[in-house]
Amino acid sequence: MPDQSVQPSPAPYDALLLLSFGGPEGPEDVVPFLENVTRGRGIPRERLKEVGRHYFLFGGVSPINAQNRELLQALRKDFAEHGLELPVYWGNRNWAPYLTDTLREMVTDGHRRILVLATSAYASYSGCRQYRENLADALATLEGEGLPLPRVDKLRHYFNHPGFVQPMVDATLAALAELPEGLRAGAHLAFTTHSIPTAAADTSGPVEDHGEGGAYVAQHLDVARLIAGAVREQTGADHPWRLVYQSRSGAPHIPWLEPDICDHLEELHGEGAPAAVMIPIGFVSDHMEVKYDLDTEATAKAAELGLPVARASTVGADPRFASAVRDLVLERATTERFVEGRAAVTPERCALGSLGASHDLCPAGCCPARSGRPAAAGAD
Repeated sequence: MPDQSVQPSPAPYDALLLLSFGGPEGPEDVVPFLENVTRGRGIPRERLKEVGRHYFLFGGVSPINAQNRELLQALRKDFAEHGLELPVYWGNRNWAPYLTDTLREMVTDGHRRILVLATSAYASYSGCRQYRENLADALATLEGEGLPLPRVDKLRHYFNHPGFVQPMVDATLAALAELPEGLRAGAHLAFTTHSIPTAAADTSGPVEDHGEGGAYVAQHLDVARLIAGAVREQTGADHPWRLVYQSRSGAPHIPWLEPDICDHLEELHGEGAPAAVMIPIGFVSDHMEVKYDLDTEATAKAAELGLPVARASTVGADPRFASAVRDLVLERATTERFVEGRAAVTPERCALGSLGASHDLCPAGCCPARSGRPAAAGAD
């Protein structure tokens, strides 16, 4: 961890960008938002209206933007309380505030060395490379406008940082406590994350990590083991657990990661499991895919089966996560100063589990591009 006895320095960086997916904030936003998400795929508007039914069930409002506003304030509060003078901006890939607009604002404000915090903790094309492609697109737009281009670096994957893991341990314990007392000790833990095509999973992470499930599955399994182990230490109960998936959206003939959470609940019921806790380790906040796929769809499936379930919260704007981001910022800043010959030593890189701290710069072949699009903040 950084030495807090001295004034923390973010140099050479002069701003942090919170980069997220975005979501509609009213019924009239739903179809235009989905058009942004699916641009180039030729999906008719009528089909998008059908796809958007999950949003219409919640008044056309995704929770993600409100949750990012909370995280934005948590980051600013933590930075101010610890003397870290680094302005924090927020931009989205698919809805206002749009990434390009935010980057333009940052450049106009005079920022030239920008760190990026993506609201995706794991390695994958959709969780890392695609964000980097969007950054490259935004920078190309600014260049076309004749604006000075900043250097943009992305913070490393933080799936195994204590500030990400520990809030989920506490959330799992809190969810277990929601179950009837007689069922808690035997409850199964279902660690959930977004399903992706198996081909994308197999090529996720650096080339040396490619293989069955790639870095995407390996990283989630490591987090699941950490949480299950911490729960066992604190409760004395050894809960059976499994990594399962949700939110599949691809064509039926394309293989995606399985099992689906609803199928898993059916399996648990058939095996006589007394209860289950759903733990969305793959998500930073309780956005629509958590609210609908777990709180609505999976919970309804459990009720149909007569299987008691509880759902753990995500890290959201937990102060420990904000502190972790500060730690990651200072770690990367010190590393950059070392590379530039302005720091004597590299920083300690904080990580739990067996995989260690992730890379700072995505190497060539890491979560390979699907269409040859350029990407920022990486070696290719």
